[in-house]
Amino acid sequence: MKVIYTEKSQLLAARVAQHLGCKIAEVKYNTFPDGEQYVRVMDLDEEMVIVASTVDAGSVLQAVLMLDACEGRNTTLVLPYMGYARQDKRFNDGEPISARALARILSEGASRIFTVNIHDPSVLSHFKCPAQNLTIAPKVGEYIKTMNLADPLVLAPDDGAWEFAKGVAAVGGWDCDHLDKTRLSGSEVKMAPKHLEANGRDCIIVDDIIATGGSMATAAGMLKEQGATSVRAAGVHGVFASGGYVKLMQAGLADVASSDTIERASSKITASTVIADAVRR
Repeated sequence: MKVIYTEKSQLLAARVAQHLGCKIAEVKYNTFPDGEQYVRVMDLDEEMVIVASTVDAGSVLQAVLMLDACEGRNTTLVLPYMGYARQDKRFNDGEPISARALARILSEGASRIFTVNIHDPSVLSHFKCPAQNLTIAPKVGEYIKTMNLADPLVLAPDDGAWEFAKGVAAVGGWDCDHLDKTRLSGSEVKMAPKHLEANGRDCIIVDDIIATGGSMATAAGMLKEQGATSVRAAGVHGVFASGGYVKLMQAGLADVASSDTIERASSKITASTVIADAVRR
């Protein structure tokens, strides 16, 4: 078995290979003058593992080319972050169901596929080979444990992310709740924990994706107004679009952490052990 990687997933691929106890093969990349991409896997094996977060169009294309390069092998495709997965419905006439389109393309040449905390698990039905979604909620909880907070309150940004937050909170047996929005006027909205009080608590907002960070930044300010001792944020996929990371830091968060599904300076949590365990099984 050998592990290969797209350019945006080198760190995670190296960690997965280390946990699997196998070699990581060299991959050569080049771009022709007309913009076309060239990929060459230098050392193929009968079993191949491709680690490819599809964070942009270039990463999608690299994953497709690698799958073709591994033709005839038993190939596992790992999509730690699957871009385009949030467009899982046709909202307007003429729109593609982007998650379905990408799933179909990436199924070609793969024997099995793993995703990590995909936004909507129903997307898995669009793959043409066995596909499984993995969760690293316990890994997020383990990271929170390292903070040595006496009595933290784990918060989901909404009720849709509450199950994920419960998985995080279960690691330390911590209190868990979700934020609830109350419209006070046409322009004023209040965000507060639905069932518990933030006053005097170290609050950690957790989610599968930190996209623009806007809602988290707003929630952090309101939680501090409600007497929270501190506010932190932890997510699986740190997208941080439109200056999202800066936005969170300016909101006064004590810590912002994400995983290495998207490789950032905030990647303090690794998905590698969960992925390696799944590949080994």
